[in-house]
Amino acid sequence: MTIRPKDQARAEQLRSHFIEFEADAGPLLGVADERARNVLIAQVIESIRRIEYAHFVRDGEINVERANPNSELFDPIRAAVYWLRRGDLDEAFWLIFLQTHFGKDGNGASGWGLVRSVYGALGEQPWTWRRVTSDVAGFRAWLSQHENLLRSRYNFGNHRKYQSLSGSSRVGTGAVVASYVTWIGPARPHREFIRAAHLAVGQDPQEVFAYFYRSMNVMGFGRLGKFDFLTMLGKLGIAPIEPDSAYLTGATGPLAGARLLFANDANARLSARDLDRRLKSLDQVLHVGMQVLEDSLCNWQKSPRAFIAFRG
Repeated sequence: MTIRPKDQARAEQLRSHFIEFEADAGPLLGVADERARNVLIAQVIESIRRIEYAHFVRDGEINVERANPNSELFDPIRAAVYWLRRGDLDEAFWLIFLQTHFGKDGNGASGWGLVRSVYGALGEQPWTWRRVTSDVAGFRAWLSQHENLLRSRYNFGNHRKYQSLSGSSRVGTGAVVASYVTWIGPARPHREFIRAAHLAVGQDPQEVFAYFYRSMNVMGFGRLGKFDFLTMLGKLGIAPIEPDSAYLTGATGPLAGARLLFANDANARLSARDLDRRLKSLDQVLHVGMQVLEDSLCNWQKSPRAFIAFRG
């Protein structure tokens, strides 16, 4: 694996940081092989790039059509930034929630089609945060009425492919939305939701992230869904939060990657709690953030000695 020329300086800095960590904490057995070390460094750089891209979107120009669910240009991430800049924190949160729940169909032609069609009510009055919170039952009825049509046209994203579009079932999208509304509070703005967290745990971004993560009892949002939702809110500046750990409890790929890194065995009997602690220590030297470590380890363990760019 050859690091791209434009990434050489960053790669060398990461390499020196890994050596610095090992000098104090002992060898990282999974990257004793130079090929594996190079591939992990490349995956860390890819993960950093993904966060930098989110910052580019956060800080760049946004075409108004990106926020229009009747337009083919609609993009829920850019739409969230659009509404955030206009002071509508509720709509920004809501769009990132929908984006996380539905995901992007990267294997077909539909892209953001599912979130666009549900949010945009198939060209009717959009299901904005204000409309949904005032009529959750109406949203669920609408979803039930159009479920077959939506399923025939669109797919959930790869990480969400086992989700259900049902408006009426106990575990379908209707129940997911209802439980999110309950978590936030139908009469409580998201701004008040954040303020309540600050009153409970203070304003440290990592403490607030942990508070949100622990409290997020939303249907269909397990460890990965919560982590993806909250980290996107942080990257876009919608909420003042950043992950305090890699949240390996309940993880699969990131947990296997951490075990592979520290023990050279993806099935090593190392607890998620212990590995989270070790990763925090590693990041005190690498300074890349826990989201980068979580993401890069997940991708690295899939192919530890041959770099593959994972986009899903």
